[in-house]
Amino acid sequence: MIKQYFTQAWAQLRQQPIISAVSIAGTALAIFLIMLVVMMQQVKVAPFAPESNRDRFLHARYMSITNQNWGGGSSNGPMSAKTARECFQALKTPEAVTIYTCMVISTPVNLPGQPAIGIDLLQTDDIFWRVFDFSFIGGKPYDKAAFDAGLPVAVITESVARKLFQSTEVEGREFLLNHAPYKVIGIVKDVSTLATSAYGQVWVPYTSTEITKDTWSDEHMGMMSCTILARDREDFDAIREEAERRRQEYNVLIGTDGYELIYRNRPYDQEKSAIAFSANQEPDVDQARRQRLIIFIILLIVPAINLSSMTQSRLRQRVAEIGVRRAFGSTRLELMGQIITENLVVTLMAGVLGLLLSVAFAYLGNTLLFAQEFSQTLSPPVVDASILLHASTFGWALLFCFILNLLSSGIPAWRASRVGIVNALGGRLH
Repeated sequence: MIKQYFTQAWAQLRQQPIISAVSIAGTALAIFLIMLVVMMQQVKVAPFAPESNRDRFLHARYMSITNQNWGGGSSNGPMSAKTARECFQALKTPEAVTIYTCMVISTPVNLPGQPAIGIDLLQTDDIFWRVFDFSFIGGKPYDKAAFDAGLPVAVITESVARKLFQSTEVEGREFLLNHAPYKVIGIVKDVSTLATSAYGQVWVPYTSTEITKDTWSDEHMGMMSCTILARDREDFDAIREEAERRRQEYNVLIGTDGYELIYRNRPYDQEKSAIAFSANQEPDVDQARRQRLIIFIILLIVPAINLSSMTQSRLRQRVAEIGVRRAFGSTRLELMGQIITENLVVTLMAGVLGLLLSVAFAYLGNTLLFAQEFSQTLSPPVVDASILLHASTFGWALLFCFILNLLSSGIPAWRASRVGIVNALGGRLH
């Protein structure tokens, strides 16, 4: 039966090449536009190395602090390392909690006597390498002993290694980071800027710099963020409850000086963190989902209206065939099912074309399509198959093909199935 549907669909395509080409082009364009929207969302929430555990991440990038002497005002931004340790790294429920600088900082690196190049520096703790899964091509990450001692060691990307040393086999070699000597202990594959938490080109222990001194509000606020790795998504509520209890306990301690920390329901999961743009406003996930749904509806309904007329035109050429099938006992439901299924074959062919076009455009237009707001790096957002293509990508494409097929062929198929046998045999589709 399935083979028959494919054969029939192919015959219809060959009999009406112009209408078929327009239908395929219209369907492919609709899927192309929809999948671009899907991919723009997926790069923010779907897992890919070194953020393969995004489905288990909770983020506390920013917070607010107020003081009873400020008259209702608040300070909003990242936290200090001290606050991060006391409020989040002390939690017992998560598998791990890492503390790192809230953004990359463009920093000069060079070899003695050579011109400097600019790199994106991220300062982290040793737990960072347990939370994020980097691909090491040489060496290893710094451990707790190196972090606690504040040793000047660094993990660098292979592209930085080539620029500095013209080689990737550079473990143990030294370079100058902002004029201070650092030793390379690990080399990793380059990381896309779309890995918003883990991205960097050089990573060093934050204990090896002066970043922890960059604080305000009596050292409660600073330049640090946290990522929490849960053992399972089912633990999210328990982690948030423990974090809230810890916040209240910590507020008792700092309350003697009039301070109070405000989380606004942090830590956020990956989806909520991806749309958060300020410390003093909680993002509305439901509203963001509604906006995407409206975009999907518009991108489906508009082409479906045009494609419906194409389907109606093709059915006019098959009125006699419909009449013969009805005369030989085919039910209306069977006729509708056959017409919709045959059209689904064409829709799937066009959907594959649309998906391929969207992937190609994502590769070629990555700088335009995935430009990041308020980014601290000038490096373009690099994408590859591991970032763009997931099982959910094909699932969404198949779902949208199915919906578009129902919208474009459902009504014509229903009308065709209700044509009287006499009228159908006479060539009249009404």
